Amino acid sequence: MGELTAIFAMQGFAGLILFSVFVLMALGLAIIFGQMGVINMAHGEFMILGAYVTYLVSHVFADIMPALFSMYFFVAMALAFVAAGALGMFVEWAMICHLYKRPLDTLLATWGLSLILQQLYRSIFGAREVGVTIPDWMMGSLPLTDMIEVPINGIFVMVLAVGISIAIYVLMFRSGWGRQVRAINQNRVMADAVGINTAWTDRMTFGIGCGVAGVAGSAFTMIGSTGPTAGQQYIVDTFLVVVFGGAGSLLGTIASAFSISQAQSIMEFFLSGSMAKVLTLLVVVGILMLRPQGLFALKLRK
Repeated sequence: MGELTAIFAMQGFAGLILFSVFVLMALGLAIIFGQMGVINMAHGEFMILGAYVTYLVSHVFADIMPALFSMYFFVAMALAFVAAGALGMFVEWAMICHLYKRPLDTLLATWGLSLILQQLYRSIFGAREVGVTIPDWMMGSLPLTDMIEVPINGIFVMVLAVGISIAIYVLMFRSGWGRQVRAINQNRVMADAVGINTAWTDRMTFGIGCGVAGVAGSAFTMIGSTGPTAGQQYIVDTFLVVVFGGAGSLLGTIASAFSISQAQSIMEFFLSGSMAKVLTLLVVVGILMLRPQGLFALKLRK
């Protein structure tokens, strides 16, 4: 009985790690898709850009500043946010700004962008997957009981997910910039009329969403290897989390990520991984048929 409890506890913790990855990926997409209505199929490639930046920073610290290697991950996260955010702002200026109110066109355009970025990564870093060396303080496990141990890097990913969630909440609901974003989402013409620079706000919104994806890529390096197409493994799950939670709802995104990750992790204990994913998808689709707006829907003024 004690062994079975320990297995369930470990499986539940694995679900929490998956939940953290889903949250980190979905928060950026919730900003872009929920607030801007842009279907960004290249979101996974922005995540992988953050992973590759982390890979490069780890090598720079190992070769040039080995004494500070234990702190490289914090520098890598900041640079990953800047790199992915800057690329996102450039993409919004060069392509996305011409496609607003045309969601199917944004889907096709960003899908093409994802293929271009994948080939670019393949040309620069090679087709093989690469990994980073985790600092010593992230290695090992933390014993909770005699039979239950949790990996320290998993705990770090969860703490990071909580911190990013709080930061996004403050930015979206407790700042002047967040009020401008919500005003544009509700009535773009009126927001433009009262003096809000809608073009710049859109660019910043897209850049921040892509930057958060870059941070997710940094966290991803601690639990998986990085390859040119690794982002495609999470893009469908990420869209599913955002749509199921309710587009534009931060609370819905977090609740949806928790529900999907825990259901998938628990069912993997009894079934195969692919069957658990299929059953989770069927349940989510069934709920969306009954509640198309998702778990939490924002009420907009008409």
